[in-house]
Amino acid sequence: MPRLLLVAHAPSPNLKRLVEAVARGARHPDIAGVELEMRSPFDAGPEEVLAADALILGTPENFGYMCGALKDFFERIYYPCLEHTQGRPYALFVRAGNDGRGAVSSVERIVAGLRWRAVQAPLVMRGPFDEAFLGQCEELGMGLAAGLEAGIF
Repeated sequence: MPRLLLVAHAPSPNLKRLVEAVARGARHPDIAGVELEMRSPFDAGPEEVLAADALILGTPENFGYMCGALKDFFERIYYPCLEHTQGRPYALFVRAGNDGRGAVSSVERIVAGLRWRAVQAPLVMRGPFDEAFLGQCEELGMGLAAGLEAGIF
């Protein structure tokens, strides 16, 4: 069964809601052939990445950059995964207080080095929290899980 790894930092109640929405989408009842594993960036390492068939990465925008927790994750997995995860499909969501461009570009630089493959455009949720963000996150999780189950990724 394909494994989808969700690595997201959720230090606030609203970010936790977004992560739960991504997971809800990935676990949609119509998607039975994908195993979802959820981890904090602090609890995910090379073993989890190597065992995953695809990843969803989530981060708040901090000082115009990805959060330190996600950067720490990348620093720990980069070399152990570099030669073994090329072409790995991934998606990214960013909760941005500003425009989110710095957070997106900082993640994209690292995954370009890993040679991972974005399977959808980054989801950037800007400005004050909006309940519509939950539906967008659910769609992100559902889309990646459905594509993984169908063998598209």
